[in-house]
Amino acid sequence: MPSQSPIYFAKMNNMTDQDFVIGFDLGGTKLQATALDCSFSILATNRKKTRAVAGGEEVYQRIKDCIAELAGLPELKRRQLKGIGLGGPGILDSDTGVIVYTPNLHWENFPLGPRLNEDFSVPVCLENDVNMGLYGEFHFGAGKGFKHVIGLFPGTGIGGGLILNGELYRGTGNAGELGHMTIQVDGPFGAESMRGTLEALASRLAIAKEAAVLAAQGEAPWLLQNAGTDICNIRSGSIAKSIQNGDKSIERIVRRAARYLGIAMGSLVNIFSPEAIILGGGLVEKLEDIYMEESVKAMKENSFTFMSKDVKVLAAALGDDAVVMGAGKLVSQKLDR
Repeated sequence: MPSQSPIYFAKMNNMTDQDFVIGFDLGGTKLQATALDCSFSILATNRKKTRAVAGGEEVYQRIKDCIAELAGLPELKRRQLKGIGLGGPGILDSDTGVIVYTPNLHWENFPLGPRLNEDFSVPVCLENDVNMGLYGEFHFGAGKGFKHVIGLFPGTGIGGGLILNGELYRGTGNAGELGHMTIQVDGPFGAESMRGTLEALASRLAIAKEAAVLAAQGEAPWLLQNAGTDICNIRSGSIAKSIQNGDKSIERIVRRAARYLGIAMGSLVNIFSPEAIILGGGLVEKLEDIYMEESVKAMKENSFTFMSKDVKVLAAALGDDAVVMGAGKLVSQKLDR
């Protein structure tokens, strides 16, 4: 097994016009590797399915193949790969490049950074995927021009991230788990048996659970006919279409979830006094008007007026490229440290 020492953070020369880095988005269902030049323009992208059910070693081989195929493209062979930045899920140690635990990928204490370093002979930078996405938005998207930014990304769960004084804030290593803030002390159970967390109340999964019941009761006819009552089929797109086609009960659920998000935003404003809050993820992409209206109103109701009056609440701008852009930027910065 490769060494777990962080040798892949070794100092390198600045990137030149003939160099490139790879930003990598490691998701539970898809992999995306994107080559970026020294000005962070996208040169090429390669995507694969993760196929997590095949097991952790198979997932690693698919990551390796995805990167190798991209780096081997004819238009990139004339350039030199300088580093790989990777955003991944779960609990991880960014100093050593080890994925501590991510159940969806069947990894525990998996030395992802050291193995990629050994296989590609370049520095590797590993960071939480939500942090990488926020970092991408901070440098290239909705957060550009600010110094203090909070990110909230409601999807299957609710991811979060913090940028303070222009730097990712990690605390002792894994700060930014904003989805696990307690909003309702006697609320439903969420991860790690915690009750009433933001994620348990306002994630897409939380919305889908209640929507499935309403569909089964005949209170959401469009959703019942087109998505059924299986929560796995009730995704952001079907929730949005359900509302567009007149399922008022589903709209009420979404508006309540967006208000919970706004309550959390109010607390974050009181604690961190950010310049901007960026909202992203599938729910916000599909239902931006509802999320902006309800969350901003609830934020202002649950924070000091003098602290929230100038906070900009913005929709994420980079979509699927946010993580790879952030990963490319972060590894390029580490190359010269």
